[in-house]
Amino acid sequence: MRMLSAAFLLAFAAAAAAPNFDFDRKRPFDVKRVGGAERGDVLIEDITFANISGRRTAAYLVLPKITNGKSAGILYVHWYEPEKPTSNRTQFLEEAVALARKGTVSLLVETMWSDPKWFGLRKRENDFAMSVNQVKELRRALDLLCAHPAVDKDRVAYVGHDFGAMYGAVLAGLDGKRVRAWALQAGTTRFSDWFLYGQPRLEGDARQKFIDWLAPLDPIHHISAAAPSPVLFQFAHEDFHVPVERAKLFYEKAAEPKEIRWYGGGHGLDEKAVEDRKAWLTEKLRLGQ
Repeated sequence: MRMLSAAFLLAFAAAAAAPNFDFDRKRPFDVKRVGGAERGDVLIEDITFANISGRRTAAYLVLPKITNGKSAGILYVHWYEPEKPTSNRTQFLEEAVALARKGTVSLLVETMWSDPKWFGLRKRENDFAMSVNQVKELRRALDLLCAHPAVDKDRVAYVGHDFGAMYGAVLAGLDGKRVRAWALQAGTTRFSDWFLYGQPRLEGDARQKFIDWLAPLDPIHHISAAAPSPVLFQFAHEDFHVPVERAKLFYEKAAEPKEIRWYGGGHGLDEKAVEDRKAWLTEKLRLGQ
């Protein structure tokens, strides 16, 4: 059995209390435009904004050139698949453009896993703290989206894939009432399912202690708070990272209203999943009405 390091023991002690997701919500966003493009009647604004860590978060703000009244808002959070060119805030860009034509304002944010080397460079003793911080950053991104003058705060959705789905489920436990529709793709039930990947391997008691340490953050303990907002779960029939039994457990832990849909394409899902999600968001956010 591998012994726990002193750094791990200190991390366990620090995380003994329930995670605190509070932060200074009065901090100015200080949004800066660093670039942009037009897609016909849609604007893609390349922006940065001040985050809670004293640095800046890069994001795309995608919106119609002309808005008639208030628009629905969507916060998009990408997956982590470092060998893919979409393992960053570009993942949902085409979808956001398509929905902007129906009247949405979307915010597509970078995350701690936007760096392809992130997973290999992180240290396990930091997994709890960095996860809490990431949730805070997503809360701040949601604040920014809801503060946009064109956004109807009663029609806000969250879309997340992979880690984006998992941290989104934790966000549901905090901001479930602000988000009126949750679309989650290919997330797993517990952070330890993935944070145990790689070296050094943890076995026996050390492995179980690590699982228990992260447990207060696990998506299955938070997703039920999304209710009464609907949740759409999208999974692949064959996904190495999310076996069918884990996907079903994630779905079971959510409260009604909810639905689960299955696709090909492995962990990345397929085009049918994209089209289904756009149709589902169109209905739930009453787009084009």
